[in-house]
Amino acid sequence: QVQLVESGGGLVQAGGSLRLSCAVSGGISSLKIMGWYRQAPGNQRDLVATVSADGRTNIADSVKDRFTISRDNAKRTVYLQMNSLKAEDTAVYYCNSNVITLEGWDMDYWGKGTLVTVSS
Repeated sequence: QVQLVESGGGLVQAGGSLRLSCAVSGGISSLKIMGWYRQAPGNQRDLVATVSADGRTNIADSVKDRFTISRDNAKRTVYLQMNSLKAEDTAVYYCNSNVITLEGWDMDYWGKGTLVTVSS
């Protein structure tokens, strides 16, 4: 059973920083693209950043130059470093991972989400 568990969310004041982590557990063959998405109340879930297995990154323009994404393949963990946080960054942040299962299938998994609240 593949499971994604996020950590690192919480309350932070504007201008501060947080680092989110997401660890993938369970039997898989390989990890492909991993990423972070966020959803604020009343909004749709939007892509924040992705990172490929070989380390190539894609970051949304709205957070570029403030957020960075990275991964540790050995630990099967993806990180989102968030700096210079703004009130508009407040959202539930979801971890996503596309994997190849032990059976050879391409599957997409989501974490339960972690709330990031940025106070003004």
